[in-house]
Amino acid sequence: MKYKTFSLSNYKTIPQINKLSGESIRNIDIVGSVLPFKVNNYVIDELIDWDNYENDPIFNLTFPQKEMLLSHHFEEMAEALEQLPDKKYQMEVSNKIRLKLNPNPAGQKEYNVPMIDGIKLYGIQHKYRETVLFFPSAGQTCHSYCTYCFRWPQFVGIDELKFAMKETELLIKYLENHQEVTDILFTGGDPMTMSYKVFKKYIDPFITDQNKTNIQTIRIGTKVLSYWPYKFISDDDADDFLRLFEMITSKGINLALMAHFTHPRELETEAVKHSIQRLRNTGVQIRTQSPIVKHINDKPEIWSEMWRKQVNLNCIPYYMFIARNTGAQHYFAIPLIKAWEIFRKAYQDVSGIGRTVRGPSMSCTPGKVQFLGVSEINQERVFVLRFIQGRNPDWVARPFFAKYDENAIWMNTLKPAFGKKFFFEEEEYKFFREKYYDSEKESYE
Repeated sequence: MKYKTFSLSNYKTIPQINKLSGESIRNIDIVGSVLPFKVNNYVIDELIDWDNYENDPIFNLTFPQKEMLLSHHFEEMAEALEQLPDKKYQMEVSNKIRLKLNPNPAGQKEYNVPMIDGIKLYGIQHKYRETVLFFPSAGQTCHSYCTYCFRWPQFVGIDELKFAMKETELLIKYLENHQEVTDILFTGGDPMTMSYKVFKKYIDPFITDQNKTNIQTIRIGTKVLSYWPYKFISDDDADDFLRLFEMITSKGINLALMAHFTHPRELETEAVKHSIQRLRNTGVQIRTQSPIVKHINDKPEIWSEMWRKQVNLNCIPYYMFIARNTGAQHYFAIPLIKAWEIFRKAYQDVSGIGRTVRGPSMSCTPGKVQFLGVSEINQERVFVLRFIQGRNPDWVARPFFAKYDENAIWMNTLKPAFGKKFFFEEEEYKFFREKYYDSEKESYE
């Protein structure tokens, strides 16, 4: 299959688009002017059921929906597009709305960007002791964009909202100086949009005899298996990538593809099955993750089916995430307690080999917080949570309690139980609470 992408500028040339109503096309034009929209021919031809597109999970995963914008933002953008055909003014309106959607949640810009020699490394995030995130500039796009994407600011053309780094020299120097870092995560965007020649330049420093970092695991955050599995089958450099992956694993480095699968349908094509098989033959470990999102996968049977299919393809279910507090969270989010109920029922429906998955988990300012369930203590119903990861490693695996709230959808909507503060709000976390949570509340109108 020859690769072809469609965006707001040319999506009306997609042959199946004539199945859409005029209202649906108008909604795509308006919402796509604020939140990024891009889709490719593999998704269009092999994943979407166009005869039932309105209820199709992959259509909802890739094509903008009206309700993804709050009603007043939708009307504001519609008016700018329809009544004032001024491109500059339309961009001003669009950017004004974008800045109200909490574009960089969880303190990414404020707290995660490290420094070396007085230089801020804007292509790196170092939130957890053992792991560094690296944003190669050549990988700051995707084969298709997910409508729920929490990294949507990478794709809307506002440079100050982006994370990206072109050169690896400062990255390597930083890692040499931080021997506590054992894992590097290539992320974006999608690093697997890069060509072999470009990607190899980023990898070379870790597989040479001169490597002085302590990197033991290289992770690649990607949705390529869902959106373009031909990357490892028939692309011109497919075999080059596979040989590179073999070289990495032969060096004793754990290479993990952090594969994003949102719905079982993404695991059903012959292309994705073949691609997974070729990758596994190189020694690559494939771990799978996805947020739980309304309109796409908010039923337990969807998750249990997806985990079983992943296990049968020799992938490891890893995370169920909660939709982050950015972009169209109001449209995709479900209450924490409902997410837990879905997780629990799905978890019960798979064998022990599929119970490697952790969740539902929130990647929020203090760390990755797992919702463990509901309990009753001193005749008070409470939520039970714990840290899977934390800015302070001592927080990891420590349980804590929040007041029962059936409407809570994110960490900043929870209140501590028993009239106490959350333990991580004290001392070193106090400034995070004051600076981040207050501003976060202000950013949602």
